[in-house]
Amino acid sequence: MTHLLPDLPYAADALQPYLTAESFAYHHGKHHAAYVTKLNALLAGHDWASLPLEQLVIEAHAAPQGRAIYNNAAQHWNHWQFWHGMRPPSDDTAVPPALDHLLRKSFGSVATFKEQFVLAGLNQFGSGWVWLTEKDGALAIRTTGNADNPLIRDERALIGCDVWEHAYYIDYRNGRGAFLEAYVDHLLNWDEAARRLTETVIPH
Repeated sequence: MTHLLPDLPYAADALQPYLTAESFAYHHGKHHAAYVTKLNALLAGHDWASLPLEQLVIEAHAAPQGRAIYNNAAQHWNHWQFWHGMRPPSDDTAVPPALDHLLRKSFGSVATFKEQFVLAGLNQFGSGWVWLTEKDGALAIRTTGNADNPLIRDERALIGCDVWEHAYYIDYRNGRGAFLEAYVDHLLNWDEAARRLTETVIPH
C-alpha cells in the first residue's frame, strides 16, 4: 500500500484570515508531505506495508522496533484528522444536537468546553496535540506529545488540533493561545466532529 498526501478538503486560502494559504503551503505541502514520504520509504518491503493506516499506527506503537514507522504513520493520521476537522469560517456555528448534548453533559456548556480545550492546548508542553475524545459515551479533553493520538488509547477522536509550533507560527508567531481561540471560535467543523461519533474505533 502506498500512502498518499490527501488533498485539503477546501481551498488553501479558504480559512483566511485565521489560517493563510502560506501556512498551508508549509504545514500541508511540506510538513505533512514529509511524513508521508518518510512513511512510504520505511514501509518498502516491510511486513506492515499492506496494513490500513489506523491499524498500522496501533501495530507500530506496540512494537519496540516500530518507533520510526509509528511516528510517521501517526502524524499522517493526525494531520488528516486536523485538516478535515476544520472548515471555512461561517456564521453558522451551531453544534449538531447529539454532540451538543454530550458537550453539555460533560463540560456544562459548549463555551466551557472551548475554554478548557484552549487551556489544555496551552498547557501541552512542547510539541503535540489537543483532542476531544469519546469512549463509552463519555467525552474527554486529552493532550498527547509529539505524534501520539487517541488510537493508541482505543478512544474515538472527535476533534484534533495540532499544537506543534509549525501549525501556527507563520500566522501567529508564538501565539499558541490566539491560534487555539481562532480554531475553536471560527474554524472547528462541528458537523465533522459529530460524524466521527458514529465511526468505529479499531480495538487493540
